[in-house]
Amino acid sequence: MDVLRNTAGQRARECRPILTQFRTPSPEGRPLAAGRQSGTRASDTGRVISAARPDDISGIRDIEVAAGELFREIGMDAIADDPPLSAPELAPYLSDGRAWVATDAADNPIAYILVDVIDEWAHIEQVTVHPVHSRKGLGRSLIDHVERWAAAHNFQGMTLTTFRDVPWNAPYYERLGFVHVPEPAWSDGLRKLVQKENQHGLNAWPRVVMKRKIDHENPQAGG
Repeated sequence: MDVLRNTAGQRARECRPILTQFRTPSPEGRPLAAGRQSGTRASDTGRVISAARPDDISGIRDIEVAAGELFREIGMDAIADDPPLSAPELAPYLSDGRAWVATDAADNPIAYILVDVIDEWAHIEQVTVHPVHSRKGLGRSLIDHVERWAAAHNFQGMTLTTFRDVPWNAPYYERLGFVHVPEPAWSDGLRKLVQKENQHGLNAWPRVVMKRKIDHENPQAGG
């Protein structure tokens, strides 16, 4: 099942000061539709994945709202009701080169991923696919794209926090090679992040920390 919405950092937005400041240049790649500067084509989905740009913000927020409705179907209304990141909250991800989108034939965003840097790991803050475009491998492609980006910057791997029992959260990431990180092994940055998430009520449902180390000799080629 393709990921629809991973609520990794909702209601924990005050934790930004613990995150390493990181800026990366725009990636190089083939020409895209008018106005989109560069990107790569995911080999498994055929979709173009590129750095998000300011006019994608509205689409990113729409994707988040649509995907959040799936949580309502499993009794997690508080998550479904949680508003998406605002334009000002999204802006640093775009300006720092830590936001990517997958687009449709009309160059509209249909999935996106946001990344923070915590203790030299690429931390997946959010990865979301619009429900209309689920089960097409877009979540996997975005994550593989981030792995290549992280490998290029010599990060150790990728981390995330997610709901343990939601089918499209922890079980999905396990299928993508992520493993659970026991609490004694959490880095200081991850521990602070989890504490902040707990303060905002995310631990009303079981949560886990997960990671996927990077094979720097052969990083994923999905993006």
